[in-house]
Amino acid sequence: MLVRQHILLIVIITILGTIGYISADNFAVLVAGSNMVTIIIDISRINLTKGIIINHPNGKDVYHGVPHDYTGKTVTPQNFINVLLGNKDAMKGIGSGKVLQSGPDDNVFVYFTDHGATGLVAFPNGVLYAKDLNKTIAQMYANKKYKEMLIYIESCESGSMLNGLLRNSINIYATTASNPEESSYACYYDSKRQTYLGDLYSVNWMEDSDAEDVTTETLFKQFQITKQETTESHVMQYGNLTLGTLRNVGKFQGENMINKPQSFSSFTDRLNAALKRDAVPTEEVRTTILSRRLAALPANSPERDTVERKLAETIKQRKFIVSTIDLIAKKSFEVNGANYYELVTSKRMKLTQHDCYISATQHIHEKCFDIQNEYVLNKLWIVANLCQIGLHDFTINNAVDAVCNIYGRQNFEY
Repeated sequence: MLVRQHILLIVIITILGTIGYISADNFAVLVAGSNMVTIIIDISRINLTKGIIINHPNGKDVYHGVPHDYTGKTVTPQNFINVLLGNKDAMKGIGSGKVLQSGPDDNVFVYFTDHGATGLVAFPNGVLYAKDLNKTIAQMYANKKYKEMLIYIESCESGSMLNGLLRNSINIYATTASNPEESSYACYYDSKRQTYLGDLYSVNWMEDSDAEDVTTETLFKQFQITKQETTESHVMQYGNLTLGTLRNVGKFQGENMINKPQSFSSFTDRLNAALKRDAVPTEEVRTTILSRRLAALPANSPERDTVERKLAETIKQRKFIVSTIDLIAKKSFEVNGANYYELVTSKRMKLTQHDCYISATQHIHEKCFDIQNEYVLNKLWIVANLCQIGLHDFTINNAVDAVCNIYGRQNFEY
């Protein structure tokens, strides 16, 4: 029986910082005939080059030709889950209404890129927790929604979405941009657009798919190449590792290659490597962009004051967020008398207390600020630690109330 390919692209940009946009060459054109659903934040209209998005310096437009099934306010964790589960009734009247219509003879490829934190990935409207993602995957397996599945996740701490959670017995091979504890990195700064065009992990696997013959290259080989080229974080693999050695990339990303794989010259390889050396942690993207803009402006430019104020305000917001999370940790121990403050704020622990973590982070979102903010996400491991040492969620939530009721809920950019 013919195995069909189903591709779900979750390309979510919550700040005009990194554009992990999928290559139109590989997907919008080359997998014609595949079943593809895209969930993206459409930022083309607010780009400095309106209506054009590139993913490499001096690259060609990869925006046109890519379908946009769900954009803007329809990009939510629940809609993502409904699309994965093929829940057409739930998606009726939302976006294109398109969902995965896969079955037991079909391969599925899911690619997600956005911000992340311990045990979650961010959407513009809410967050998707690791527990809910893996519950959804288990439902897909039980409902025979795929034969085999490939998952790529680009986000900070992306390994925490699968580590110890993704079973190796349900025909899924997955790789992530980073291990459960570290940031992912933005790269390819474009001075014309004043932003980063890609993220190291995503850039590396996409460029590998462009360069290799995906009809013969195995998933494990792509993992190895991506891991070798992604020098700032530890690319990880999860699930059925044997599957990675047995299946080729084209079985999931599309085999009907219109163009022959492009062989990069040694000069191009050196140029790409040099351009990637400007990589920065995702949580540093906003301040780095503002600093670069400031450095490029003449001393007498009227823009300097505006950019300086913006940079100062961003740094101020970051300090406020960091101090707020710090105070929540301190207050949590005032309630029960124990004092593990130094422990929970200095050493990351593996998250296993998911229900406590979900409750506490949602309470922070309700009372303090949006947890999708990259500076908040960067400190949520402390909240996870509070749960891991045995504090109940109501204890942490009381501390959240005590800290955040003083200032009220803050609205920060992200």
